[in-house]
Amino acid sequence: MAVRRLPSSLRPALLTGAALLVIGVGLAGCAGKSNLTTGSVRPSSAANGTMNTTDLRGAVDSIGRAYEKNPRDAATGINYASALRMNGRNAQALAVMQQVAISNPNNREVLAAYGKAQAAAGQLEQALNTILRAQTPDRPDWRLKSAEGAILDQLGRSNEARQRYREALDIQPDEPSVLSNLGMSYLLAKDLKTAETYMRAAARQPGADSSVRQNLALTVGLQGRFQEAETIARQELTSGQAEANVAYLRSMLAQQNAWKTLAANDTGNDAGNTN
Repeated sequence: MAVRRLPSSLRPALLTGAALLVIGVGLAGCAGKSNLTTGSVRPSSAANGTMNTTDLRGAVDSIGRAYEKNPRDAATGINYASALRMNGRNAQALAVMQQVAISNPNNREVLAAYGKAQAAAGQLEQALNTILRAQTPDRPDWRLKSAEGAILDQLGRSNEARQRYREALDIQPDEPSVLSNLGMSYLLAKDLKTAETYMRAAARQPGADSSVRQNLALTVGLQGRFQEAETIARQELTSGQAEANVAYLRSMLAQQNAWKTLAANDTGNDAGNTN
């Protein structure tokens, strides 16, 4: 079944905001979380996997200085590129990873992060090839499987994407970032009820971070249960972070004209249904 893609006016915002398909490919101690993506590489140990704008800018500056001193260092380059992406500087992040990949052509972590940077910059086919190069068939990594799925979803290849997510879950059962990606795959296909089932499963896991709950909040809100969605969006965050998340949620849900077909497909949904 082909993916029924989101309306073009909404799709870019969805794929770059809180409800982002997670291309989380941090490996061997480099995996972390941010308030925008689950499983992203990040340079900070901020509580609850969140970083405010000031923290993020500071991280970019400090890691950038370390990168300038040793641009061949894989870990520094990966973290610098991740910080740049979280700051919206995708082109610069890609340039950093290109240089790091030249210096470390056989490093699996570098290839994985390079693929992530390519995907963030919109080079999806190239990203897919890079991720496949980073994978080893005899020792497959679940993060790379999930990253491959996220890229395939953005290319409109939903059946292949969901197979990769399930392969990732076979390796790492109940991993919240993968469950959330699987839910997003169904949301992109406008199957909100199935999306919510996976989102709720993801949010129940001990390792679920804020971005998993924001994906769940958006999925619930798109079904018309706005108060419930805002309650979910505020969970386990500081007052400022909660307000920012709710503001983003409201801005997404305000684009209801782009989602009117969803309402038509979901007319039987009960306000109290949580699947």
